[in-house]
Amino acid sequence: MALNKILVAQGGGPTAVINQSLVGVVLEARRHRAIDLVYGARHGVRGIVNEDFVDLTQETSHNLELVAATPSSALGSTRDKPDLAYCQKIFQVLKAHGIGHFFYIGGNDSSDTVRIVSEQARAANYPLRSIHIPKTIDNDLVGNDHTPGFPSAARFVAQAFAGANLDNAALPGVYLGVVMGRHAGFLTAASALGKKFPDDGPHLIYLPERVFVLEKFLADVKAVYARYGRCVIAVSEGIHDASGQPILAQLAKDLERDDHGNVQLSGTGALADLLCEEIKSKLGIKRVRGDTFGYLQRSFIGCVSDVDQREAREVGEKAVQFAMWGDRDGSVAIQRTGYYSADYSLLPLEAVAGKTRVMEDIFINEAGTDVTDAFRLYLRPLLGSGLPDAYRLRPAPVAKVLGR
Repeated sequence: MALNKILVAQGGGPTAVINQSLVGVVLEARRHRAIDLVYGARHGVRGIVNEDFVDLTQETSHNLELVAATPSSALGSTRDKPDLAYCQKIFQVLKAHGIGHFFYIGGNDSSDTVRIVSEQARAANYPLRSIHIPKTIDNDLVGNDHTPGFPSAARFVAQAFAGANLDNAALPGVYLGVVMGRHAGFLTAASALGKKFPDDGPHLIYLPERVFVLEKFLADVKAVYARYGRCVIAVSEGIHDASGQPILAQLAKDLERDDHGNVQLSGTGALADLLCEEIKSKLGIKRVRGDTFGYLQRSFIGCVSDVDQREAREVGEKAVQFAMWGDRDGSVAIQRTGYYSADYSLLPLEAVAGKTRVMEDIFINEAGTDVTDAFRLYLRPLLGSGLPDAYRLRPAPVAKVLGR
């Protein structure tokens, strides 16, 4: 039979631009005569096994464009991490519905799901084209220069730290912000792009690519505070000791764990509170404040990179083109060309699935407490146009009369 149906789903954490990829798939698919119907699965792979589909062919182009510009996952998402048995159920549903093209928008786990489903289809000699479309604010997909969703989240982090720095300069003390990133520090490192003047914060940046030593951390904070009379710190939620144990696990008495058995790093302010308490008790600094950015980074409306929007749309469009005109499954990847422009390639699923990219050494300074100019040059064009700027007074001191 002719397999003229497409199924698209969204998985993992939402982003500010994931719907651009969804709409890119739908609109591009509707340009191809070989495609009759475009289905969407609600809540990712869980929606597939539950046959919870919606017919996106019936959506108007205007409404699709409105949805594309809206953050978060319009179809809904899931944290399910399918194993072989789960993927076999997925394949059974795809086959029952006569799906000929399967597109899954997501990160590392999503790419692995696509790989297993693709293998099941080949083993059954079923003509299914399976394409993974990249998405993650962590920027940790291998083979990609960067990943859709990261630039917008990075823009938020940079602007948030620029604002926190202004606040900290007005009322000096220590400010610590905890940013998402279990294994990769790209998003935390983006805080450096909020700096304008040499003495601006963040003054210290701690990434999971480097071992975190509490005593050194306290010494770093003490030195910066002595120099500037204040200190702004960016910390990745995934900081760990030499054994790989999360610092949160060292400091906290009671630990939450996620559905996969990992220490719960996101959605809790514990790490910020515990580090702030260490600074207060060990360094004797009274004004110490901590924030956990948490979900704010992922789908913050009104703080979106126009570059990220464009590329997220294009990876969806390219996914359909690769599926219709190519003869293999794969994962769409963004490649950088020139100072800044982007091209797209289709990587083998096994080259991406289940793997994690971390920040390259060239992006981290020797002390492990800041980023390099190479990282700033890497990230700046991704943040898009119209970044707000901060300025200072140029005060002309008036001579004292009382001399006090």
